[in-house]
Amino acid sequence: MLEDTVKKILQARVYEAARETPITPAPFLSRRLNNQVLIKREDLQPVFSFKIRGAYNRMAQLSDAQKAKGVIAASAGNHAQGLALAAKLMGVKAIIVMPRITPEIKVQAVRARGAKVVLRGDAFSEALTHAQELIAEHGYTYVPPFDDPDVIAGQGTVGMEILRQHTGRLDAIFVPVGGGGLIAGVVAYVKYLRPEIRVIGVEAEDSACLKAALEAGERVTLKEVGVFAEGVAVAQIGEAPFAILQDLVDGVITVNTDEMCAAVKDIFEDTRAVAETSGALSLAGLKKYVQQSGAEGETLLCINSGANTNFDRLQHIAERTELGEQREAILAVTIPERPGSFKRFCKIIGKRMVTEFNYRYADAEQAHIFVGVQVKPGGEDRQEVIRKLKEANYPVEDLTDNELAKLHTRHLGGGRPREHFDEQVYRFEFPERPGALMNFLTHLPANWNISLFHYRNHGAAYGRVLVGMQIPNGDRGHVEKHFDEIGYRYWKESDNVAYRLFMA
Repeated sequence: MLEDTVKKILQARVYEAARETPITPAPFLSRRLNNQVLIKREDLQPVFSFKIRGAYNRMAQLSDAQKAKGVIAASAGNHAQGLALAAKLMGVKAIIVMPRITPEIKVQAVRARGAKVVLRGDAFSEALTHAQELIAEHGYTYVPPFDDPDVIAGQGTVGMEILRQHTGRLDAIFVPVGGGGLIAGVVAYVKYLRPEIRVIGVEAEDSACLKAALEAGERVTLKEVGVFAEGVAVAQIGEAPFAILQDLVDGVITVNTDEMCAAVKDIFEDTRAVAETSGALSLAGLKKYVQQSGAEGETLLCINSGANTNFDRLQHIAERTELGEQREAILAVTIPERPGSFKRFCKIIGKRMVTEFNYRYADAEQAHIFVGVQVKPGGEDRQEVIRKLKEANYPVEDLTDNELAKLHTRHLGGGRPREHFDEQVYRFEFPERPGALMNFLTHLPANWNISLFHYRNHGAAYGRVLVGMQIPNGDRGHVEKHFDEIGYRYWKESDNVAYRLFMA
């Protein structure tokens, strides 16, 4: 099986559409990590992602009859653009079914390459169902994004180029994982020629379908999938990729939102390229590998898999970068409500820069301040700040890893209600489309009163929403049943320390 995959990679017809991308050294990051860091630049493809390789190679295998019927795919991102360009180059009709929540920049990019876009549903699964209906009705030829031997072979040419371009020492290759097409092709080629090189998959913590499959010994379907790195937001690893990966991949590393954002900044500083979050995923995994293993003097390569990101999303990425690099501590500190308190507080934290300070008068005796402090990477300096504040008898809560605090509290003005009332607080992810809020409100019982509402648009497919509600006692046991019927992801936050200190 491995030999067959390698043969397919060697015979893959990708360079009629794709280009051989360079490997770029990352000197700043290399010095910081004490390892040689290399970046494979798939963001330089004509569609700004590696997906053109698999899409074109799959189409190149189609018969004239299949091409004449036209091709179709369900995709919210890079595969759609890759297939649209491949079809245009071959003179084939292409239909791309995309969820209605797909950012307009991606919709327009697909249309600009000559494909017909059909917007259907609020999630990929609904778009896929409609694509299958169109296939049954019109006989279109389906081109899958990852679960296909010819797609895997096309993506595997990335691995072929890596070994051809870098003939010296190479200790590990870090590959982003969504459905598994890219890493399956890379691991097959690399392990066949140079089995000593470690190939490590990198997944977002909230869409780690390969990690789950390897642990279970079989493909599993995740109940929920995070959407921050939408390019790898896949609930189940592909069947064809997993057949290769389960015996060959050397491990999987998972990273969080902040670590991805920090990796976007790292790529920019060394290359001036702006990667999408899934494009920077493998670098985030490389950094975590170095941190966990203590590796020094190794040659490590990661793949920048794409650069299709909304411009208005960069603000959120930049905001989370300092946290991802562990250069900022987010703290809730209680200080006396009297003149000079803030000055004394600043003396305690020393010469560190205060990056944020949020406060509103609430009590004659005590003040709860929300403060960001610039610290040294690694976490030790953050703990030192907390220790000094506690020694000065200031109650402190570390909110650095608190999603409610980072997404909402730091931006939410207005202070506390004037009088005490019972309130239930939940955090939601709303699909970024017209009618999402009305759908939410329609499903709430008429006697529930909304007492708090905060929404932020991060340029992503989903908006982050914080909602406080006054719920009658008789409905308390059925709250989450109503939310389950709405279908939006949610988290209960009534006991979150950031809420209790600043909003309750």
